[in-house]
Amino acid sequence: MIIKLVVATRFSEADFYEKSATGKSLKKFMPDFIELNLYSKNTDGLSKLYNRSIYQPEDDNVIMVFMHDDVHLLDYFWFYRIQEGLQNFDVIGLVGNKSRQFQQPSWAFKNSKMELDDFKNFSGVIAHGKDQGTSKIDFLGQTRQQVKLIDGVLIGVKRKNLIDNNLFFDENFDFDFYDMDFCRQAELKGLKIGTWDIAVMHESGGNYSSPNWSRSYQNYVAKWGD
Repeated sequence: MIIKLVVATRFSEADFYEKSATGKSLKKFMPDFIELNLYSKNTDGLSKLYNRSIYQPEDDNVIMVFMHDDVHLLDYFWFYRIQEGLQNFDVIGLVGNKSRQFQQPSWAFKNSKMELDDFKNFSGVIAHGKDQGTSKIDFLGQTRQQVKLIDGVLIGVKRKNLIDNNLFFDENFDFDFYDMDFCRQAELKGLKIGTWDIAVMHESGGNYSSPNWSRSYQNYVAKWGD
């Protein structure tokens, strides 16, 4: 098993390991078969960087994991969980939605009023917070379910599936909606998307009010219509 872990951060490389949740986790949980593709001091959009990593010459059997820099890895065997998940699905994430609503603005919300979708449509478990003692664990539904949309905090996929299906991130989406769009593309190409049980704590709950988010939402609706 070879895993290429792709992470972008605004920190310098040194500060990434000392100050970011993902960097501090990797100091504990990064065996030799994991290759970190770190974009430090980054200001470029995630889609652009993720594609750059995909384009790099690799063995097609490489597993690619695209992950945010504010993730506490709480599972000693997180890399085996990734491998296990990709034996069952083509694309995996931590949490997602089994349905998709008209002009849905995120995997969790069903409309532009930011109303949560029905919990029967959710799948996965994730914690939020900066400290395990005070973190909130969201039990959203049974894991290991096929879904239509996943949260971009962690996306796992075999490089071979990306190359064979000409599946890349749309660089019109930089920090928002790249995950929604990626899921739509994967579905059109007949790939199975699913959630998998990996214990993590995500520091951010998402920013749904920024001007960039609003612009990206309009671009997403313009592209997909529904």
